[in-house]
Amino acid sequence: MTRTRSKPLILVALLAASFLINLDTTLVNVALPALTRELAATTSQLQWVVDAYNLVFAAFLLTAGSFSDRFGRKGMLVVGLVVFGAASVIGGYVGTADHLIATRAVMGLGAAMTFPATLSLLTGVFTGRKERALAIGLWGATAGVAIALGPIVGGALLAHYSWSSIFFVLGPVAAAVIVLVLLFVPRAAPDRAHRLDPLGLVLSAGFMAALIYTVIEAPDRGWNSAFTLTGFAVSLVLLVAFIVGERRTSAPMLDVRLFRNMRFSAASAAVTISFFTLLGFIFLMTQFFQFIRGYSALSAGVHLLPVATAVAVGSTLGTRLAVRLGNKLIVTTGLVLMAVFYFWVARDLDASLSYGVIAVQMVVYGLGMGLTSAPATEAIMGAIPRAKAGVGSAVNDSTRLLGGTLGVAVMGSVYASLYASKLTATLPSALPASLAAIAHQSIGAAFEVSAQLAAQGHGALGAAVHAASVIAFQHGLSVACIVAGAVAVGGALLSVLFIPAHPEAEPVAPRLESVAWSEASDR
Repeated sequence: MTRTRSKPLILVALLAASFLINLDTTLVNVALPALTRELAATTSQLQWVVDAYNLVFAAFLLTAGSFSDRFGRKGMLVVGLVVFGAASVIGGYVGTADHLIATRAVMGLGAAMTFPATLSLLTGVFTGRKERALAIGLWGATAGVAIALGPIVGGALLAHYSWSSIFFVLGPVAAAVIVLVLLFVPRAAPDRAHRLDPLGLVLSAGFMAALIYTVIEAPDRGWNSAFTLTGFAVSLVLLVAFIVGERRTSAPMLDVRLFRNMRFSAASAAVTISFFTLLGFIFLMTQFFQFIRGYSALSAGVHLLPVATAVAVGSTLGTRLAVRLGNKLIVTTGLVLMAVFYFWVARDLDASLSYGVIAVQMVVYGLGMGLTSAPATEAIMGAIPRAKAGVGSAVNDSTRLLGGTLGVAVMGSVYASLYASKLTATLPSALPASLAAIAHQSIGAAFEVSAQLAAQGHGALGAAVHAASVIAFQHGLSVACIVAGAVAVGGALLSVLFIPAHPEAEPVAPRLESVAWSEASDR
């Protein structure tokens, strides 16, 4: 017996799952200053609290997408939500930064099991290009808004509770989403002939882990150090091995020949770049608002609302405009707007800058983000037959997470390197070496040193340390913005050169009515 499902209810359930996973991408960011104080986390550890989630998430996306095609997308979605929710609750009980990083990695695994299924199930329900574009636009808006709202939700919790609350709250929310999925989301008959690719899993995960770890450690070890150069070389070798292995195996995790389709590959690059800029922006701007502007955790999140609103508007309009005007024009426009934002911020960044100007800057960025990511996602999914929707969704999600993880790592590394060098040049010579070493760990640590000196009656010295750390932070953030702007410009050029204005033809694939959606499989 087959039961007719309500498309709006299916959409609500899938968007709720997507919202939860994306919310956690930035939910922890506003807690970074609290982690500095309560867990004595260094700048590198703070980056790993963010990147451990994103790294494991990205590393296992292709495998999770492959598993979902083989064993069932709805089942993978539910199991992933269970793992994610349980790990989050455990994370609230940890007492060290290293244990928190490990918990975040497990949460990333749950997210990897969950997220690809949301998009692949969605494109199986909404099959015509116009309705698919609208659904993906809402999916993109949900993801973008969740990422931008993460600091607000986290800030609201931190205003009344400890940092642990941001982990405890996700468990019940995950349980509620599981109920929605079980009630409303159908299950497609799995492809029993689909074989797994364990070598592809090992090589892809190894490549991403080696690359991100190298980038994060580079500021401390030196960009020209033997460790850093070796890390980049290992990353390149693993990438080449992955490509060669996928071309030779009869059942590849990812058919790398897909990247010959420029609609697919250029759109993937656009998604990577857009999330590179977004996660790097959130990572640094939440600290700018809290440390430099003096906002509370909640206030810092609320002051990011212009980004959330603009991303939602840009995503919903972007996919509809792409159907009418073409992906090339819309995606390129979005990337140009992101570049404008970053160069503007790099030029005008200052502790005294009017928030009205900052809000306008964030609207420009949010519109650019929405106009880029959602239409590019629609282009990716439109280039892949729906029979391969699980892996196709995983590719799209991998580009998002790779871009986001690299954004935090690269922009954070650029900032950390320049912060340390500028601080060395601006700290007062009278400051004891032991306190100078603490100040170099992070701007939060420098503020603690400043407060300690003031409490001990060395007000002038404390004020000098405070001023030096602010100058160093703004210098590092400005240069990081220039890097992000240059990356966005490169993405715009790729879009102009390689993204087709319109798809030549949709991939041949079965429509929803020909897929076996069975009520029995939901039990």
